[in-house]
Amino acid sequence: MKRSRSLIQKILMLEIVKALWVVFRHMFGKGVTFQYPHVKRALPDTHRGALGLLRYDDGVERCVGCDLCEAACPSRCIKVVSEQIPDKPLVRYASEFYIDMTKCVFCGFCVEACPVNALGMTKLYEYSTENKRDLYFDKKKLYEIGEKYFADAKAYLVAHRQEQADETAKAYRYKFPFPVLTEKKE
Repeated sequence: MKRSRSLIQKILMLEIVKALWVVFRHMFGKGVTFQYPHVKRALPDTHRGALGLLRYDDGVERCVGCDLCEAACPSRCIKVVSEQIPDKPLVRYASEFYIDMTKCVFCGFCVEACPVNALGMTKLYEYSTENKRDLYFDKKKLYEIGEKYFADAKAYLVAHRQEQADETAKAYRYKFPFPVLTEKKE
């Protein structure tokens, strides 16, 4: 009995008939393909796109040059050169900041490691180029991305609970734990 059933299935090619029936059913259904360049997907706030450097509301750079993002990066695509402000000892800033986007794996570790939330992931994913060297972002390009996509970067930080969405976030600012310059009184 079992042998005759399998022989009938082989002769009638029932698997192929079943497959063609599935194709025929879906042929007249509504399509699910996005027409990409014309229709863009709605990306969630947790999307990991291009990185951008952020500023405070008054325009001051958030990055304090601590190099924690460089240390946290598993692909070693971030390079930070930090310097001290000459008239303020122990106060640092990032004089140079580079990210090689061809090496970046978009893991978000650099964003999580930043103590002042100077880095943010945006929803930018359309940055193809003919020249690979154009994907080596410097500090100026990163600030341009951060300013253009500030709302996306802020939404990413809020979604990952690294910043608050209310007014308390505006009060948050990196402050040195003790006064750096102390005047000697004689």
